[in-house]
Amino acid sequence: MSTKQKIIDTDVHHEIRSTRDLLPYLPDQWKRYIAEYGWVPERAIPFNQVRKNTKYRMDSIPEDGATPGSNFDLLKEQLLDKHDMSYAVLTGWFYEATVAKGWYEFAAARASAYNDFTVDKWLSKDKRLLGSITIPREPEAAVREIDRMAAHPQMAQVMLPIGDFAWGDPYFHPIFEAANRHGLPIAMHLSASITAQGGDFLRYYVAWRSLHPQAYMTQVISLITNGIFDKFPDLKVALVEGGFEWVPFMMHRMDSAYKALRQETPWVKRMPSDYFHDNMRFTTQPWDDLTAREFMNVIDMMGSEDMIMYASDYPHWDFDPPERTMPHQISDSLKQKILYENARDFYRL
Repeated sequence: MSTKQKIIDTDVHHEIRSTRDLLPYLPDQWKRYIAEYGWVPERAIPFNQVRKNTKYRMDSIPEDGATPGSNFDLLKEQLLDKHDMSYAVLTGWFYEATVAKGWYEFAAARASAYNDFTVDKWLSKDKRLLGSITIPREPEAAVREIDRMAAHPQMAQVMLPIGDFAWGDPYFHPIFEAANRHGLPIAMHLSASITAQGGDFLRYYVAWRSLHPQAYMTQVISLITNGIFDKFPDLKVALVEGGFEWVPFMMHRMDSAYKALRQETPWVKRMPSDYFHDNMRFTTQPWDDLTAREFMNVIDMMGSEDMIMYASDYPHWDFDPPERTMPHQISDSLKQKILYENARDFYRL
């Protein structure tokens, strides 16, 4: 890889050490639920990953033993400086919309606290960092939070975590309207609460991980069939950490279904593949060791070199360094599109 190539990392997980990190940013009425009553997020994932410290790379653990991804200096050393990043998009892991169900007032307060924490402890320390606005699931509160945070120059997108519900439902359309109104793209990222279509039949982590693309397919279908991109034709959506090999299959399958059944959704005015091309972007992570020929076949079936953006997934165990993410045999111009230019255009940098 040429040393002159620029890099934008679209998936960097900054973490809180514990929910107590939120206390300085919470109103007094909510602090006691964490400080005194010990509230913690729900975690639906039933699997223990078969390695020490579960989901993290071992060298990302700070010297004090804190949660990997919670130490700015270490992240700066291992990611921003080592790989000479132009920008890194913080995607977090404290996803309020799937952290807990119900009690939306408390959820809204936690989302605001997490966003303020991100600004104070992360974005203020390095202009290369870009943030994702965390929102609660309830649309009215979510819109208020988007309106509150959208003016921050380093808040680059609105985060919609993928759980056990479909974001394209008209109930959630005010959230998309607010993001569109502020010129912010949407990011969708799997959460601990994703389930497999067909029921919670999975017994192993390897099975759960293998089915991640299914969750992204469900969301893409929901967005298109519920007319999100017809309502908001300029809206951009990134499907983060869901891979990209499944995209040509879904483009073809949706086009085929649309040709036969378009009367069911008359508000969808274009072929589904058009929305993939114009409104959606996908990330390299998790990279599945494709050969150059296999990779170029996927690009050819997509019909575009503009749809894939680089993502490292730092500090997780399957971290993909930029110099080893794509086959060396592909052109430097295509590498630069994926490593930098496609994300630069997506985030309007």
